[in-house]
Amino acid sequence: MIPAIDFRNTQQLQPVTISSYHINDSLLNAPASISILTPADLQRNNLSDISPVLNTLPGVFMQSGGINTNRISIRGIGARTPYGTNKIRAFYGSIPLTSGDSETTIEDIDLEVIGQIEVIKGPLSSLYGAGLGGAILLTPKFSNILGHRAAISTTHGSYGLMKNTINYGFATATGSLNINYHKLETDGWRENSAYNREGVTLAGELFRREKSGLTYFGNYTYMKAFIPSSIDKNTFQNNPRAAAFTWKSAKGYEEYDSWLAGLAYDWQPATWLKNSTSVFINLKENYEPRPFDILKQNTTAYGTRTQFFTDTNIFGMKSQFIAGIEYFKDGFKGGTLANLYEDNNGNGSLEGEQLTKTEQDRNFINAFAQMRLQLAPKFEMQAGLNYNKTHFSLDNTFPAPTSSESYSYDGIWAPQVSVLYKPSSLHTIYASASRGFSLPSIEETLTENGTINPNIKPENGYNFEIGGKFYFLDRNLYAEVSLYHMQIKDLLVAQRVGDDQYVGINAGETIHQGIEAAVTYNWQISNRISLQPYANASIGKYEFKEFNNNGVDYSGNDLTGVPANKVTAGVTFTAYGLYLSGDYYFVDDIPLNDANSVYSESYNLLNIKAGYRFELFRNFVSHISAGVNNAGNAHYASMVLVNATGFGGAAPRYYYPGLPANYYGNISFSYIF
Repeated sequence: MIPAIDFRNTQQLQPVTISSYHINDSLLNAPASISILTPADLQRNNLSDISPVLNTLPGVFMQSGGINTNRISIRGIGARTPYGTNKIRAFYGSIPLTSGDSETTIEDIDLEVIGQIEVIKGPLSSLYGAGLGGAILLTPKFSNILGHRAAISTTHGSYGLMKNTINYGFATATGSLNINYHKLETDGWRENSAYNREGVTLAGELFRREKSGLTYFGNYTYMKAFIPSSIDKNTFQNNPRAAAFTWKSAKGYEEYDSWLAGLAYDWQPATWLKNSTSVFINLKENYEPRPFDILKQNTTAYGTRTQFFTDTNIFGMKSQFIAGIEYFKDGFKGGTLANLYEDNNGNGSLEGEQLTKTEQDRNFINAFAQMRLQLAPKFEMQAGLNYNKTHFSLDNTFPAPTSSESYSYDGIWAPQVSVLYKPSSLHTIYASASRGFSLPSIEETLTENGTINPNIKPENGYNFEIGGKFYFLDRNLYAEVSLYHMQIKDLLVAQRVGDDQYVGINAGETIHQGIEAAVTYNWQISNRISLQPYANASIGKYEFKEFNNNGVDYSGNDLTGVPANKVTAGVTFTAYGLYLSGDYYFVDDIPLNDANSVYSESYNLLNIKAGYRFELFRNFVSHISAGVNNAGNAHYASMVLVNATGFGGAAPRYYYPGLPANYYGNISFSYIF
């Protein structure tokens, strides 16, 4: 979605700047499908949940069974992941939010410390490495106003929702500091669904000069979230507030402490050469009592990335070139214990004997290069190449005897080429072809006995896309459209072999194809009054081309876990500091199993928000807002568990019920001094 406009200082939609990861800095000049969310977009909801905001984007679908239980898919990629998000890479500044185990978590980052979200759709692997679906880039918010700024915000809503935020920022000509504390909690709508998270985020710049600067990031998060889990169809229809019986009895939850830290140094050693180098570390201590066991995990990840950028001429043609390398290492130690909740007099989980102990390590190197050539005044070409080499090891240290294994994938080459034609400075037409890949999680590489299966291969596929981006009506109307076709080979299928044990197999091929469109219009009625409607649509066809699993042929069936069609539309009316916004969502029905014998029903949602921004006195600004989500009180599944299996004759638990109509209000104050 194109950024909302500040009616006080502009009367046109402005070309959008994208991150420095790209070879160019303009959305209009990028030969790819990229969606941008600005702080104005991120604040369209209750400031606690990122899913309603991401779901306004075409081609992006974030399912949310709870604030801590999510699955993001882009163009159908990642829809079959049992829990969580994979096949998508994500970054917070220069810090990867994707673990060495291929899992991506972005919901821990507080919305109020994000300056921009950039969603790259499709496998632009020449820059991002392993991510068939694409990449999500979160830009930290920096202090950009000279002097001091202090802000406080509080939100309260239905089902015990409460979020408090305190922010302090300071900026000079040579550096900046931005520190944010937030606390978010809710009693939860369902049984056993209380949630508590608090965190501190630090971001800023040091030694800022004309040709150099050091950026720093840090984030600490504590989270404890009880888990109601999924429920069967009968419970979903008649008692959606219920938790799964075993999870309620065990009072199952997830609790962790997480630390992120990183440094990025940008400098220009010559007029024609720039370099950006970053280092990061990511630590996480996790404790998760579940009905079938208690999981303990400690993860340590660290790495570095450097890239060089040059702007020169080749045979008289203007050209730009990026080349770099990324190293990532992830270490995991953990294990499971018996959960004796049934013998704990109704008090929930109780640790029993040790069941397993495991140590895992994964490291990879991404080497990448990309070139942009201005072949003619209105015509340019971009080409890139990525090389990935991944190695992992596994040590099972309990029960005896200890076993140790290691494995390396063959090096993976991923090329990308695109052409871009600009009939005018405000119109762009592009075509691209790229290869992408996604590495299996360590769990998917294991056999049922917990040993490495050397026959597992990374998923890979080619994406072909054509599209256009256009400004009309004196830059008051923006439209974009893209058509894509992707064929994925060596499809990874997670087969359930226990309560919480899955093994992976390469079982076939899928086809992902569709059309995406987005339109935004800015109607500046007067200097202080504006109306900004938008509409986004994704029309897709996702299916198994060849898929034979356990002797059953699913070829030709719809791909599990993703709606073929999705539409969002909204409007924001602004007048003299008052505003009213609304967002409408339509989500098509979703296949719940590979046989396509069960579908979730399609649904419609409406979210509404109103607010008022005003200046109490010079440099002291207040913002009051209130809203309602799911204003029509729709009964729907906000997340589904694909290919759910009922144990002991129980019905399969496919459904995570979405919240009914829920309300919230917010008040904030900001002072610049």
